[in-house]
Amino acid sequence: QVQLVESGGGLVQAGGSLRLSCVASGRMFRRLTMGWFRQAPGKEREFVAGITWSGSGTDYSDSALGRFTISRDNAKNTLYLEMNNLKSEDTAVYYCAADATFDIAIANDRQDYDYWGQGTQVTVSS
Repeated sequence: QVQLVESGGGLVQAGGSLRLSCVASGRMFRRLTMGWFRQAPGKEREFVAGITWSGSGTDYSDSALGRFTISRDNAKNTLYLEMNNLKSEDTAVYYCAADATFDIAIANDRQDYDYWGQGTQVTVSS
């Protein structure tokens, strides 16, 4: 069982930056592929970024590529999402998620993730 707790969301002006964190419980974290997803009002939850257990592999959605950076610190059981040049369309609840299949590939389908945090709200004002 993995418990995930996100933090770092808030209100920011367009063009600004935020750093989200996700702290995981237990010793499994360092073996798991992790992802960030987001869900805007009235929309489906969508993949933002993913990272392999070692941190050596990453994947991004088209909207995140070049602006967001996913990283992890396995010694601290923590996943990060650095978001720069934020836009109003980035407004959403952001969730971290863990893929417990120990697959080396990064899944971008929410159905492939087994554990979810409660989410943190990011609001970008234009």
